[in-house]
Amino acid sequence: MTGRFYLTAAPAELKKKFGLDQAIELVPRYNIAPTQSAPIIRGEAKNRSVHVARWGLVPSWSRDLSLGARMFNAPAEEIDDKPVFRSAFSAQRCLVPANGFYEWRSRGTRKQPYKIGLRNSALCAFAGLWERWTPETGEPVETFTIITTRANKLVSEVHDRMPVIIAPADYQRWLTAPDATAKRLLVPYTGAMTITPVGDRVNNIKEDDVGLIAPVQA
Repeated sequence: MTGRFYLTAAPAELKKKFGLDQAIELVPRYNIAPTQSAPIIRGEAKNRSVHVARWGLVPSWSRDLSLGARMFNAPAEEIDDKPVFRSAFSAQRCLVPANGFYEWRSRGTRKQPYKIGLRNSALCAFAGLWERWTPETGEPVETFTIITTRANKLVSEVHDRMPVIIAPADYQRWLTAPDATAKRLLVPYTGAMTITPVGDRVNNIKEDDVGLIAPVQA
């Protein structure tokens, strides 16, 4: 389960990394949680755009937004046969920009949080799915989920699952390739990563500042 992540990249870096038509106004986020909003990337190689969406997938047929609170992750093993994910996997894939994510490991009676990311906290992209839900009255709401897979060797020290990280060379393949091709990308990340213990303040979703990613002694 991936229930928190952070995005600290500047708008210009996001635009360059993902080949966007235009940048988006962003402030660093250090504790993004389900039901909160975050940017996602959609589109073709020469026409990619960034959208702000609510974390927690809500399919168009849902009666309300409450389902999204439980659908913030989509297990890779279920995306092509579970109704809540199936149509989005076929037609509405996205990239979720991030500089890292958090997981927790039980240590006696408490859980120690860790920040996990690429080396030097480099900007990366999680595999995602998006949907547009329209209420009876009001404006449509765009939502997304992060696809998870089994943990690689490093992450397995803390948790048995991790987000699928899409390599830059595979961005367009993930966004637009046929289902069978896209599904082959849903594997544990094999590149260099780091894992670092951080303080307990990250447990509180109201906390959101640079101190949350500061290393501590485990």
